[in-house]
Amino acid sequence: MRKSPLVLFLIPAALLLAPLARGWDYEGHRIVNQIALASLPPDFPAFVREPTSTARIAFLAGEPDRWRNTPDLSLRQSGGSWADHYCDLEQISDAGLDPASVSSFRYDFILAFAAARAQHLDKFPVIDPAKNSDHTREWPGFAPWVIEEYYGKLKSAFSYLKVYEELGTPEEVANAKASALYIMGVMGHYVSDCAQPLHTTIHHNGWAGANPNGYTTWTGFHSWVDGGFLAKAGLTLRGLVPRVTAAQPLAVVSRADGRDPVFVAVIDFIIAQNQLVEPLYQLEKEGKLSNELEKAGKFHQDTQPANAEGRAFIEGQLLKGGGLLGVIWTTAWHTAGPDNFLRAQLIKRQTATASPATK
Repeated sequence: MRKSPLVLFLIPAALLLAPLARGWDYEGHRIVNQIALASLPPDFPAFVREPTSTARIAFLAGEPDRWRNTPDLSLRQSGGSWADHYCDLEQISDAGLDPASVSSFRYDFILAFAAARAQHLDKFPVIDPAKNSDHTREWPGFAPWVIEEYYGKLKSAFSYLKVYEELGTPEEVANAKASALYIMGVMGHYVSDCAQPLHTTIHHNGWAGANPNGYTTWTGFHSWVDGGFLAKAGLTLRGLVPRVTAAQPLAVVSRADGRDPVFVAVIDFIIAQNQLVEPLYQLEKEGKLSNELEKAGKFHQDTQPANAEGRAFIEGQLLKGGGLLGVIWTTAWHTAGPDNFLRAQLIKRQTATASPATK
C-alpha cells in the first residue's frame, strides 16, 4: 500500500482543526475531503498541501449544505438544491432509462428523463405541491452531473493557474490558487454524498413502498447514518489515514458514445454504491447500526459500543468517497492544458508594458 506524503502532515493538522460535533452532515464531509488530500500524489501542486490550504478545503466540505439553509427558493433550486446532492437511480430506471448509459450533459439528460418520465407516470408518486416549493421533486437528482461540472471548473482553474504562474503577477497567482482550492473543497461535498448509499436511492429516509424483507421505515435512518453513528463510533481521520493510498489519474480517452470518462467513472461509482443500499438496511435490521433507544432519539443514553461490522461499513464508504475525490482532483491536474487564450492576453500585456510609450 503506497502512502501519500501528505499523510504525516494531515493527522496532526486534522486534530487541531476538527470541531467537537461530529457527523457526516459536516465532519464526515470534512473527513472525505481530508482523505482525498492525503491521497494526493507527490507531483500534485505543493500549494494545496500548505496548512492554510488544507484547512480551507476541509471547511468548504460543508459549503453546499450551508447554501441549503437559505429561504431563497431560486437558490434552493440551483446551487442550494437538494437535488444536487443525490441521484435516485430507481427513478431513472423506472422512466425506462439505463443509469449506466445516461448522457454526461446535464440538460440532455433532463430532456431525456422528462420525456421518459411522462411515458411512465404510473411508476411515479403524485407530487404534493405543498412539499415542492423549490420545484425539484420532478427530478431524480443531479449529483453526478454536478461533480462532472465541478471537474470541468477545476480543470479550468488549473489551466489558468499554469499560465498565471508563467506570466502573471503574484496577486494573480494567489487568486488563481484560491479559486482552485474553492472548487476542490466544494466538489468534495458532492462526491462524499455519493459515497453514502442512501443518496443513490428512493429508500433514502427509511424503506419506501413494498417491503417484503421488513427493512426499517424509520425516517431518521438517513440522518443517523450521516451523523449519529459516526458520533457513536467516534470515527476520526486518524483511524482512516493509514489506509489511504495514493490517487492515480484516470485514463481520459475519447469514447465512442461521446460521454466524458470522468462522468462515466462517477456514474459507475454511484451504481456500485446503490448496490449497497440493501446491505446497509440489513445491517440496521440486524441491530448493527442502531437500537431502539437511538431510534427514539436517546442515543446519548446508550452505553453499548458501535458494532464492528457497522463501523467497518461506514469507514469503507468514507474511504471510497475520499479515494474517488482524490482521483478526480488528480485527473483534473494531469489533463489541464494551459489556457492559451489567457496566455495570449498576458503576452500582449507584457509586450505593451515593455514597449516605450508612443505619442
